[in-house]
Amino acid sequence: MFLRAIALLAVVPPCSQVLGFSVGGTFLSAAEKKALEETAAAVATPGKGITACDEGPATIGGRFEAVGVENSEETRRKYRQMLFEAPGCEEYLSAAILDPETLYQKNDSGQLFPEVLTEKGIVPGIKPHLKVYTLPGTNGDTVMQGLDSLAARCKDYYEAGARFAKWRSPLVIDVEKGCPTDLAIKANMHDLARYALICQSEGLMPIVEPDISLSGKHTLEEAIDINIRVQSELFKAMIDHGVYMAGSTLKPNIVNPGRDCPVSYTVEEIAEANIFVFEQSFPVAMKGCNYLSGGQDLPTAAARLSAINKANSKGPWNLSFSWSQALQLPLLDLCKGKGELVLDEMSKLYVEELAIAGAAARGEHTWAKGEGDHVGKK
Repeated sequence: MFLRAIALLAVVPPCSQVLGFSVGGTFLSAAEKKALEETAAAVATPGKGITACDEGPATIGGRFEAVGVENSEETRRKYRQMLFEAPGCEEYLSAAILDPETLYQKNDSGQLFPEVLTEKGIVPGIKPHLKVYTLPGTNGDTVMQGLDSLAARCKDYYEAGARFAKWRSPLVIDVEKGCPTDLAIKANMHDLARYALICQSEGLMPIVEPDISLSGKHTLEEAIDINIRVQSELFKAMIDHGVYMAGSTLKPNIVNPGRDCPVSYTVEEIAEANIFVFEQSFPVAMKGCNYLSGGQDLPTAAARLSAINKANSKGPWNLSFSWSQALQLPLLDLCKGKGELVLDEMSKLYVEELAIAGAAARGEHTWAKGEGDHVGKK
């Protein structure tokens, strides 16, 4: 028996070899997996987050025009240059999401923006062009279209310097209409999984973004239930598609009651809800999540993110930010009545905002009384 036991031990691979196994990414080489993991780890640097600068020309143009600033390609280039080169921004940023237009633009010195970011230790990423399509018979549920030719585009994005991509799948909770429907959840989450698989095949680390809107009257308890359904469907679909989970990142909404919910909740209750959702299905193989702001202003988003980090006593994930409007709208407000971008003032405020976001990502931001709470609408 003793000799048989020794013989059995001899054929058991050492732990280092076992750790190399994966339920996904079997099409990837060890070097490709390593590169994807390194990108995911860089994005999940503690205390740092993502600046989301991926608005298309029309979206950012609408924000410019609202404050009296001309929407031109040169104005957009100067604005993004400020976001990437603000002195000290790299202390709080691990990554930046770019629009395809921005990916190929240069700074005043003639250096491509992906190179500028990489030299500052900020990982450049890309948002592929997507279109919204309404699913018939679902009371308004939507899916995103853009998988056609995605592999070819990802290859081009990688060659241009991008090292990750981000795909957003928006959903809306409407309890009375039965939204989101099971069909919408499955369709959107399976599209996200397929997108992630394609990205990894072309060397881009995929950020998956199931975005449940703040709009609605649903309670926090109803939001918890739907967020668990959505996220568990997403992770199951990713595994079924063979996505390499350790080489991917989550960008979710903060789990909140609907904006018009009549029930009040404290920021601590909202934080506990978010951790509860993660504890049900968020794979520990994934290194972290970067919450979107989803229409929340900076004081609200920062209070909730900091409270979430304080409440996270079990999970190994890095919980941080990937914010656009929460950071950018106050910057654009500085331009009102000026007729142009006030870049120096904007740069200074931007870094101050990032310091708040970075503190929230560490769970060290102290919020004022009432910030982050949801006050019920009567």
